[in-house]
Amino acid sequence: MKSSDILLGKLNTEFKTVSAMIEIYCKKHHNATHLCEECQQLMDYAEVRLDRCPYGENKPTCNTCPIHCYKPEPKEQMRLVMRFSGPRMLLHHPILAIRHLLSEKRTVVDKPQPNASNRHIRLKNGNKK
Repeated sequence: MKSSDILLGKLNTEFKTVSAMIEIYCKKHHNATHLCEECQQLMDYAEVRLDRCPYGENKPTCNTCPIHCYKPEPKEQMRLVMRFSGPRMLLHHPILAIRHLLSEKRTVVDKPQPNASNRHIRLKNGNKK
């Protein structure tokens, strides 16, 4: 499970959950000990999408979010990853899985606060990374 250098707080936890799911999927489907190029690109794409999420720290889970920020191809890849890895997360990473299930129960605000994205806060604080 990979941690992000640019994401903070709940967004970093969300990224850890996504990266754990991608690792489970890649290990089983691509017979790799390390992430293959395709899965690494998906993980990098997920990190950028989380960084730019307009909800910022109040981000709902993707399946309950009214804003769909993934392009069609990575969205389909992520759907396959989550469908395969979701049930297996309880065995491999039970705390992340339970935390994710609980966050799905939160109510979703229709409109995010302006300038709440992790990227906006990062750039405002002078972190160009």
